[in-house]
Amino acid sequence: MDKKVIKIDFDTIDISKEEPITEPERQYYFIAKARALVKKKADELGRTLTCKVTTFGCQMNQKDSEKLLGILELVGYEQAETEKADFVIYNTCTVRDNANQKVYGRLGYLNGVKRENPNMLIALCGCMMQESEVVEKIKKSYSFVDIIFGTHNIFKFAELLYTRLQSERMVIDIWKGTNDIVEDLPTERKYSFKAGVNIMFGCNNFCSYCIVPYVRGRERSRNPKDIIREIEDLASQGVVEVMLLGQNVNSYGKSLEDPMTFAQLLQEIEKVDGIERIRFMTSHPKDLSDELIEVMKHSKKICKHMHLPLQSGSTRILEKMNRSYTKESYLELAQKIRKAIPDISITTDIIVGFPGETDEDVEETIDVVKKVRYDSAFTFIYSKRSGTPAAVMEGQVPEEINKERFDRLLSVVQQISREMTQRFSDQEVEVLVEEENQQDASLVTGRMSNNIIVHFKADKSLIGKIVKVKLLECKGFYYMAELI
Repeated sequence: MDKKVIKIDFDTIDISKEEPITEPERQYYFIAKARALVKKKADELGRTLTCKVTTFGCQMNQKDSEKLLGILELVGYEQAETEKADFVIYNTCTVRDNANQKVYGRLGYLNGVKRENPNMLIALCGCMMQESEVVEKIKKSYSFVDIIFGTHNIFKFAELLYTRLQSERMVIDIWKGTNDIVEDLPTERKYSFKAGVNIMFGCNNFCSYCIVPYVRGRERSRNPKDIIREIEDLASQGVVEVMLLGQNVNSYGKSLEDPMTFAQLLQEIEKVDGIERIRFMTSHPKDLSDELIEVMKHSKKICKHMHLPLQSGSTRILEKMNRSYTKESYLELAQKIRKAIPDISITTDIIVGFPGETDEDVEETIDVVKKVRYDSAFTFIYSKRSGTPAAVMEGQVPEEINKERFDRLLSVVQQISREMTQRFSDQEVEVLVEEENQQDASLVTGRMSNNIIVHFKADKSLIGKIVKVKLLECKGFYYMAELI
């Protein structure tokens, strides 16, 4: 784990004074107050208190969890390997209904753990908590939960934690929306050499199947100077790869006082010494500009990987989804990207079973898959989300039909993915070494610029470094290689 260094001595903060009004100073004050209470409890128990943060969902959630963990460690908690900890947080996702059901199932387990440990606290946050019916259900059926907060006020975690530590009541703080972006909060990163960086929050697209705009709020971009400052700080700590995060990075900058395009932001980030790789996600096809393609084409640092969600290859279904592009315009865009950057990997998301979808619509999707030739695709069966327009549309497709169509699509996707991965055989490429191989300790695992996984024999001291390897054997979706 790697920390974002907050140059503050929390022991010198005067917690007898009134709390500050401005952020992040207000949260530093509550970190200091919570530290005092956690230390007192640890002294009573004669041991360090432990915590476990479990993340469901996307990389935005993973980034938020790093902030929560950073705050918990400053407050005095130590990370635990399991959920038998003194403080457990579930950072939830609500994109699909099964994500919600998984959280309810895990809460049932935690109830038993909490009975064994009366000192245990449980917090729920993230997208699922922005749904009012979810919060009502938790209050009624899972009253042992201690803290509930959403996506808009995650920066307030230290304050909410202190409130709960000095009282015995459930703390609920859900905001419907916000324009606030609070900088300079502590972070506990999983890797020392790569990091996610939020460049914007929220979404304005309102795809008819998607709950995200309702739970993440409207689009707001971070100030480019704050982004660059954060990335410079990361580079000074040894980070060589950054992943720029946003629900739709292609629309970055539209909410700024001085508008800046995503392509212009990338060019500024390229200038940061020490950063060798720049990744980003997710891109919405309707906002992907010729300027961005041109910047990527000439860049030495931007990775040769574009995640370009299709969702459906049928123009009729795309219109019902409110995706704002057609099958033809998507194919034209993909062709333009491949022509400009021939060695790029294009990946995608596809939904099967959207209301009203027919066999012909699925064949249209398969046609796009064959023409674009994705390096990989995340394929999903449509999940009805209450509160979205699609949930009340006529023509909900029966499960058994969806399963057959999904399997048909998946076999095409996987065959093409294997063929696309093989095209790099025998090449010498650069990989960022990320970790010791999970199955074989004599191997390390790295990632090519285009996101393909590579395994090879090497010393663990290379983890975090970019090295050259020769690709020897394609194993379907990854390579075995040798260090050069």
